[in-house]
Amino acid sequence: MNLEQVKELDRAHLFQNYGRQELCFERGEREFLYDLEGRRYIDLVAGIAVNSLGYAHPAITRTIREQSERLVHVSNLYLVKEQAEAAAAIASICPGPLSSVLFVNSGAEANEAALKLAFKHTGRSRVVSTYNSFHGRTAAALSVTGQRKYQSGFEPLLSGAVDLIDYGSVEQLKDVVTRDTAAVILEPIQAEGGVIPAQREFFRTARDLCDEHGALLICDEVQTGMCRTGRFFGFQHYDVVPDVISMAKALGNGYPIGAVVASREVASTFVPGSHGTTFGGNPLGTAIARTVVEIMREERMDVQAAEKGGRWMEQLRDIAARSGGRIKAVRGRGLIIGLDMGEDAKRVQARALQEGLLVNVCAGSVLRLIPPLILSDGSMKAFNDVLESFLS
Repeated sequence: MNLEQVKELDRAHLFQNYGRQELCFERGEREFLYDLEGRRYIDLVAGIAVNSLGYAHPAITRTIREQSERLVHVSNLYLVKEQAEAAAAIASICPGPLSSVLFVNSGAEANEAALKLAFKHTGRSRVVSTYNSFHGRTAAALSVTGQRKYQSGFEPLLSGAVDLIDYGSVEQLKDVVTRDTAAVILEPIQAEGGVIPAQREFFRTARDLCDEHGALLICDEVQTGMCRTGRFFGFQHYDVVPDVISMAKALGNGYPIGAVVASREVASTFVPGSHGTTFGGNPLGTAIARTVVEIMREERMDVQAAEKGGRWMEQLRDIAARSGGRIKAVRGRGLIIGLDMGEDAKRVQARALQEGLLVNVCAGSVLRLIPPLILSDGSMKAFNDVLESFLS
């Protein structure tokens, strides 16, 4: 099937709810994707921070093959060996008290479950979130997403139950967290919002206020988790431990799986019937998740992301210093990097595509780099060369 045939089927039979580029890939390896004509692309998007271990990783491919030959799905009416093993693996990379895991199928589902957990645990219904945040497109997750463009047409959602503040504002945080607050939900870096890291004081204040008022601190690690920022989780940069972590994306390295992690005490709020999902924690997905965690731990992907990201940001800041102000800022941690370029961001994206590099623009003007963590120096240089050529 050629590209025109794919486009025809897409238009005829798919909801047109994605702004797709006219590209279609048929295979990948490491940080490279190959289109239907066999052209190779350097992927600096990684499925939006999903394929952190690259494409066709041999250990993950082996797990998929072996597990699919044994058992793909069994109901949560029964004990699931692979689920228990994956939960133990995830608990091993989380701070001490966070040892209980609930498996779901996506990041939005993870945030939805985390919010339900907070409502039931506290007996309250108000949530504090931030402007410019993104937590998913399901009802509660969309309600706490601080971007009107995603909510328009779907109101009332959780009408009147969400207090939005500016990301990073300690004073606003102090004003809105009260005894009526069930949870404060924060991203360690606002990824969709323009790759904006938090300050340590903001997260520490959130932790202190949640403790003072009996609310839960939820860290949305869907995009920042699993070594992306140079630590296993983004909140670890701020010396806090949340009550609940939501994660997905890189946890399955391309297979749809998400998870909520909490302390045993908080997790015990959910009893049979409180929450569930048919496919959450299926044997294939959890076998893959366990393999991903083991690879990341054994190969120290957190250290690799910190080292590679640190070097790359130094190079990009050097380019920015010589850009005559066209690159307004270089932000990020580890291998989540944002170049604030105004209207030039989309032009660089187009130029990069011509040269066989895939990049992403978020918040309208920020060139976002979220590549596989196995990224080679050669691929970094290829992007730098395109950027410098554009600026010249």
